[in-house]
Amino acid sequence: MARLHVVTGGSGYFGNLLVARLLERGEKVRVFDILDADDRPEEVEFVQGDIRDKQAVKQATADADVVYHNVAMVPLAKDIDAFWSVNSGGTLNLLEACRGNGVKKVVYTSSSAVFGVPETLPVDEFVTPRPAEAYGKAKLAGEEMCWRFADEGLDVSIIRPRTIMGHGRLGIMQILFDWIREGRNVPVFDGGNNKYQFVHADDLAAACILAADRAGPRAYNIGAEEFGSMRQTLQRLCEHAKTGSKVKSVPSAPAVWGMKLTSALNMSPLGAYHALMYGQDMYFDGTRAKTELGWSARYSNEDMFCES
Repeated sequence: MARLHVVTGGSGYFGNLLVARLLERGEKVRVFDILDADDRPEEVEFVQGDIRDKQAVKQATADADVVYHNVAMVPLAKDIDAFWSVNSGGTLNLLEACRGNGVKKVVYTSSSAVFGVPETLPVDEFVTPRPAEAYGKAKLAGEEMCWRFADEGLDVSIIRPRTIMGHGRLGIMQILFDWIREGRNVPVFDGGNNKYQFVHADDLAAACILAADRAGPRAYNIGAEEFGSMRQTLQRLCEHAKTGSKVKSVPSAPAVWGMKLTSALNMSPLGAYHALMYGQDMYFDGTRAKTELGWSARYSNEDMFCES
């Protein structure tokens, strides 16, 4: 018998894809979001509402077996108040509603931003989160709520993805894609030899569903298994595009200062986290997801960039 899976943020990029994967498994699906998607399948129920509205969240999670919590105010929004009201306060509403409605499993989509610039690599689930900016701090607050509710009996798993790509998603990388489309050169910092991992949306969806199938609270770090340096990833994209773009190295110190300034003046789509991390090494150890969930990544960094 099919279970009822509720996807918060199900009209968004990743939520919409997760809905499709659940339908392929023959599951019953309900979407909770502020806006309805134009392409929502008829068999998918839709509940409209704001994650900050407790009554709406309670209605959306009624009778649910599994809830995937994807609603978030992302770094591009640069809205610190919304980071806390949506990412933290909204998560509290969701967890309270799930507990009250007897939901059997909650899967919370967190972020690698909770780790800031990690002191050790690769980052496994034993590394202590140390977010360095407002978005990461708000997402960590959501994680801490999950653990508190788990201690009180709610079955919650946390999924921490690396930067998501695939299926045409550009996200924070859009400015680089635009430059390559125009045949302009794209920058990397100090040679671009920093190892930087991404994750394909399909691989992330698979991890979320596998986590939902496993009983017991747990956290999983999810990223591509095949990845290299930022230079290697962007060089492959330039070769794929064939527009004449090349990867050029620039000194990191003035570039980071400029990124932070243009972001603060709303002259750039990048947020504080992106300026902080673009030239840093950042990659996960996915051993726990492989051994406990049977999960593995299908896409490499280069594959997902070329697809996007």
